[in-house]
Amino acid sequence: MLNRRILRIKAFKTIYSYAVTGDMDQAKASQMLDASCQAVRDLYLFMLSVVSPLTAESRSRIEAAKGKINPTAEDLSANEKFADNALATYLENDPDFTRILGKKAFSWQPYDIVIRDIFDSVQTKEWYSEYMASANTSLKEDCALFCHIFEEEFADNKALEPILEDLSIYWNDDLCYALSWCLRSLDDIAAGRGWRLPELYMSDVVKARNKDADVDSDSDFVHKLVRCALSGYEGYFQKVTSLVPGWESDRLFSSDMAIIACALAEIENFPDIPSRVSINEYVDISKFYCSPKSRSFINGVLDRIVKENNLI
Repeated sequence: MLNRRILRIKAFKTIYSYAVTGDMDQAKASQMLDASCQAVRDLYLFMLSVVSPLTAESRSRIEAAKGKINPTAEDLSANEKFADNALATYLENDPDFTRILGKKAFSWQPYDIVIRDIFDSVQTKEWYSEYMASANTSLKEDCALFCHIFEEEFADNKALEPILEDLSIYWNDDLCYALSWCLRSLDDIAAGRGWRLPELYMSDVVKARNKDADVDSDSDFVHKLVRCALSGYEGYFQKVTSLVPGWESDRLFSSDMAIIACALAEIENFPDIPSRVSINEYVDISKFYCSPKSRSFINGVLDRIVKENNLI
């Protein structure tokens, strides 16, 4: 599930926590890293579980309309296609999915206002109108509809942000990646491959598909990366400050230093990865987590250290 880009970000955030607090040993760093990685899959599960609440909202509105004292003909003959969608039934009857959700105790029930708002928005979309107007009914068609919902209703949903922040401190940056895996799961279900909990690391996903595949462990990669970045942090800090004469160490942003430490740890300890690839990866990550000027600073510092220490 987690690719190398996501794992580098997880490593950076762990080291950034150390850079800010100065209080973290290897055991605590490993624990934080594991929790952060697991949180992505938890978020995926939470988001996929929204299928049933949205379906229930549709059914509730139909029943409420029929239960009026003087229901109209339109109320009594409401289109129930979405309320009867096969995807909700499929997930509700999947023993593994329901067991894992129950164990995690995930629920959308406290967020019924958000569910109502999302369903209101869905009903305004052309793709929803086309779906409801079609006489065809199939699990594949229902999965395609929910692909639209995941793509268009959640990625930039401002009402969802505080909910995710409240549920997990690790969820604030992982929504789009988790949603991409929801789409993968819907594709699998639509194609008849069924649902299964994704392996946590992409290397394990590859091995699950091909037992003979020769792939390096992503778990080993990210844990070694954090260990090396943490143990080498102070030395990396001294290298960076020594490169800029007159530079006061307290002016060095913690985020910049955490990026540089992870990059140098990767370059020094993973010789199979070209140093330029590592530099480019972390410079790109810095665009999202550091100051506007950090990109050129980080790129220049890393390039100089790599050349001066013959790490190319």
